[in-house]
Amino acid sequence: MRARTAILCSVADQGVAALTNILVLVAAARLSTVADFARFSAVYLVFTVLLGVSGAYTGQPLVLRRGGGEDTRGACRSAVVFTVGASASLGALLAAVCLFVPGDTARALLALGLVLPVVLGQDALRYAFSTLQKPHLALSGDLLRLACVLGALAAQEYGAAPARLIAVWGLSALPALLLSAVLLHRSTAGAPMSLRPLLRRGHLGQRFTVEFGVGNATSQLSVLGLGAVANPLLVGALRGATTLFGPLNVLFTSATSFGPPLLGRVGDERRRVRATAGLAAVLAATAALWAAALALLPERAGRELLGDTWPTAAALLPATGSQYAAMAVGTCGLLALRMLDPRTTLSIQVVFSLTAVALMAGGYALGGVPGAAWGLCLGSLCKAAATWTRVARLRRRGTAGTLSADALPAAP
Repeated sequence: MRARTAILCSVADQGVAALTNILVLVAAARLSTVADFARFSAVYLVFTVLLGVSGAYTGQPLVLRRGGGEDTRGACRSAVVFTVGASASLGALLAAVCLFVPGDTARALLALGLVLPVVLGQDALRYAFSTLQKPHLALSGDLLRLACVLGALAAQEYGAAPARLIAVWGLSALPALLLSAVLLHRSTAGAPMSLRPLLRRGHLGQRFTVEFGVGNATSQLSVLGLGAVANPLLVGALRGATTLFGPLNVLFTSATSFGPPLLGRVGDERRRVRATAGLAAVLAATAALWAAALALLPERAGRELLGDTWPTAAALLPATGSQYAAMAVGTCGLLALRMLDPRTTLSIQVVFSLTAVALMAGGYALGGVPGAAWGLCLGSLCKAAATWTRVARLRRRGTAGTLSADALPAAP
């Protein structure tokens, strides 16, 4: 596939995935009361954490592979099988524990455990197609998922329990999972499969998982914790605000997850860094324009989107919009470091993710929910500055590392 066609298909695929995610949350907000949406948001946050862990452990090391030989095709099959098996085991454990816990949230978590292999397996297939440089196959699966999830949620009535919405959302990904599995089998038939490299010590996914744990997961779990000990509506308020930026959130995640195969087509190392800086500027401007458009949205239209959650989410738009502009710059800085030397990003993730949590808690103590949102914004700004400072130092000193043969395997 030509580079331009591949880029267009990849961008279209990320757009479809973004649209799917935001429509799921919008539909849940419209179908739920404020309290039920807060419960749904809490469970969806748990899924988001698990999705990030899965992508960090299996997906991100996979897309750093070079070449399209037999080893790469076998690695794609192995990654998908490993993800489905691991998520099935984890989902069964989660469902078994929640079976004996009362409450609507526990029932929603039980439903999440049952559908976890479906949603995580379908996401793993997207990484496999990106590695194989066949984003059009990922696009076909995501289009099918979008159609299925829209149809399934449209059939639900107002007041549907969070557990029911989670189950409907998860099972709607089953047709896309089956289609993508068939397409992957055709693309990798005959390639050897081995799960041992994914379990051995030193697998690059272990480092990426730690980075995710102290990065994205830390901030999301801290929101859950702060909502549990301080104000339960904090979860729904922040989740409602970030729902409005759902497409950008997916694009940022996709930049680090699916960007390397596309940027690998761009000339030498210097040109790739420049292209990443240009991408940062474009994404930051997009975030600013999106925030401005949301701020001008009439209240009636806002309530059509988020229902009763709209007033609290609208009050956080300035802080959340500024945060996403900073996140755009920071995400592309991390992407540049991943291409230069992926082992340099862990320290930045640890220090500045914990800093963001502290700033969020301090902001909440000083200014309530809006203060917490501005605290998260300041944390994202600090991380963005740190990532590009590290990129500049690597480029200036000419010491940008490269992956070892076992960290970045190349097909023969």
